[in-house]
Amino acid sequence: MAEIAPHLSEWRGRWKGDSPLLLKPGETEQVARILAICDETETEIVPQGGNTGLVGGQIPTRGEVLLSLERMNRIRSVSVDDNTLIAEAGVVLANAQKAADQAGRLFPLSLAAEGSCTIGGNVSTNAGGVNVLRYGMMRDLVLGLEVVLANGRVLDSMRGLRKDNTGYDLKQLFIGAEGTLGIVTAAMLKLFPKPAGYTTVFVAIADVDVAVELLHRLQEATGGLVTAFEIMQRRALDLVFKHIPGTVDPFPSHSGWTLLIEISNPSAFDATEALEQALARAVEEGKIFDAVFAKTARDREALWRLREAIPEAQRLDGASIANDISVPLSRIPDFIRSGEKAVRAVLSEARTFTFGHVGDGNLHFAVQAPGHDAALLAARDGIERAVQDETAKLRGSISAEHGLGLAKNEAIARYRSADEIALMRELKRTLDPKNILNPGKVLPAA
Repeated sequence: MAEIAPHLSEWRGRWKGDSPLLLKPGETEQVARILAICDETETEIVPQGGNTGLVGGQIPTRGEVLLSLERMNRIRSVSVDDNTLIAEAGVVLANAQKAADQAGRLFPLSLAAEGSCTIGGNVSTNAGGVNVLRYGMMRDLVLGLEVVLANGRVLDSMRGLRKDNTGYDLKQLFIGAEGTLGIVTAAMLKLFPKPAGYTTVFVAIADVDVAVELLHRLQEATGGLVTAFEIMQRRALDLVFKHIPGTVDPFPSHSGWTLLIEISNPSAFDATEALEQALARAVEEGKIFDAVFAKTARDREALWRLREAIPEAQRLDGASIANDISVPLSRIPDFIRSGEKAVRAVLSEARTFTFGHVGDGNLHFAVQAPGHDAALLAARDGIERAVQDETAKLRGSISAEHGLGLAKNEAIARYRSADEIALMRELKRTLDPKNILNPGKVLPAA
């Protein structure tokens, strides 16, 4: 049980699992044999990668067999000519990034958990992260998959073609499906040229309304080279300075919103000057109060640390309710205002600690109530419902990049049409007729 225990709780401790058996296959053929047995005996099974998911999708909560893919951690190949990398499901994201870098290429998926999350989990949750603005979600970075189906058969779509219109693109069914339709055992990933360098700047802005207009201005000025465009509420940053040693406040006198902006420069063009000029005009217009450029790699790392440490700082500060939503870019200021009002209507002591990926409309709308943790957790359902309702009013999504898992599988029935839910159920019944693959996740109870 000591070996199983770390696999039965996600890092925030919200869900505690139960499993009589932990299996750690080392190759695809072993996964196939396991699923063939599970299919024959109608044994439920839950796949797990790095156990970094935030919605409970990787936790067995009804005594299922737990299938860890951590031993399937080989980089099978890297092709410079084809700009592809084949990684098994248990490869840690940082190791895939390193393998691409050693080949003189870039694998651009980047998120705070990259030192422990795995490629299989990234595929199964359609991971996003900080570079979606330029490179897209995991769905955009997958050229092919190897998937073991519920009956133990292996589906191999690892052709690596950029153009292939021979029928349905079946790999897309398994990206973001959280292991409910099949178990991903390997992925062929898309690589890119390495940037010649980065321009990274931390900006104090006049108000959240400035952010979207500034993004468009910078995209135009740099020819679309903006890679990351992250927004942070001052309250969220204050938690970082409070709990994370070694962090330094770039704007100690600024109490408003901040942006972390990064441009990836190709070898043929350095967009730094264009960025500086665009920011200077925004300063003259009163839209920006101050800006700090990273002059060294260490500076860049320090600025990114401020953004990436926010979830850990929130955890250290006390109870927190995470909300991972997306809305159209133009509606971000509207959502922040209406969302904060809706949260306080449920619990007057509640405060939002907002940060996220403005460039793709994704906000991590966290809620805390300092000194009132018990009241906050008691109000969880009402707060989550309020945030989701405000998101839906703006035609947004209640889950932008974390998935549904156990956290939101019932909620989607309120925000997706009956026809959409029915079609998803048909897909589930077709690919997993005995309902053995990660049961109870993603879809609401029938």
